[in-house]
Amino acid sequence: MSASIQRHVSVLGREAIEWLAPRAGGIYVDATFGAGGYSRSILEIARTRVIGIDRDRTAIAGGFDLVDRSEGRLVLVQDRFSNLADVCAAQGAAAVDGVVMDVGVSSMQLDQAERGFSFRFDGPLDMRMGQDGPTAADVVAKASETDLANIIYIYGEERNSRRIARAIAAARKDAPIKTTRALAELVAKVVRAKPNEIHPATRTFQALRIFVNEELDELHEALAAAERVLKPGGRLVVVSFHSLEDRIVKNFLADRGKVSAGSRHLPEVAKAATSFEILTKRPVTPGEAEIAANPRARSAKLRAAERTAAPAHGEDSLPDWPRLADVLRGG
Repeated sequence: MSASIQRHVSVLGREAIEWLAPRAGGIYVDATFGAGGYSRSILEIARTRVIGIDRDRTAIAGGFDLVDRSEGRLVLVQDRFSNLADVCAAQGAAAVDGVVMDVGVSSMQLDQAERGFSFRFDGPLDMRMGQDGPTAADVVAKASETDLANIIYIYGEERNSRRIARAIAAARKDAPIKTTRALAELVAKVVRAKPNEIHPATRTFQALRIFVNEELDELHEALAAAERVLKPGGRLVVVSFHSLEDRIVKNFLADRGKVSAGSRHLPEVAKAATSFEILTKRPVTPGEAEIAANPRARSAKLRAAERTAAPAHGEDSLPDWPRLADVLRGG
């Protein structure tokens, strides 16, 4: 495991650290530890401390060698990154100098057939990052046809969501859909493959993965938590890999990075002070060399901002989209 971690290179890793700008003696949160790429780079700066968070126990176990080599400067915590404020407080770091997060599924998870994230390998239809709670197979088996269509459309941005949901509902009457291959082949019969385009099942798999792991709610909450724990001058750096994630980050920073115009009809309402200065006016994207070396990097976008001294705005209301507990209630 440690050998594979050594070989792993984070997407936009150099750029992420440059925008994070770690300083000697600072405290930093690697909110999605994964293979430890960001943590390793931060620890190269003298006297830095890193709190690494990952909900995947495999990633935590894989980082033990780095913990040993860090001489007490790296602590790993198995938890959701939405809980990063509580994790920091528990580590005696109520305020930190930087937060970096790499959102979405990791290459390590995709490459493990038994985790069921990818249809490139035949494996159980699992997709859980934390290995607890309902699996993708549970969702496929228990969610109503309407809920399946909504999940696939909203989280996968799949235009053929209703046809796919109808096919799943029909097929599961005959036999449970328990493997990645079975689902991929089912979707491929419904969505026609086009030359030079992604596999027909790509968006359906993305949708189920995001839904099972509640990834977009997690991201909303993690951004608000980062706002609460960052010191004035502390930096937030987020790397995302598809439009849904990037839109959440962009909108969060746009809201926090500007002063509300208020309303002439409500002059007594105080304007919320700007809590972030946006550093990346446009998202940073990988260069041709990185994409050539790692095709998975092609969709990556990096956004960075610096915390001001203004109070945190607080958590926003989460969007009204399908949620795991509601869809599987009574299932």
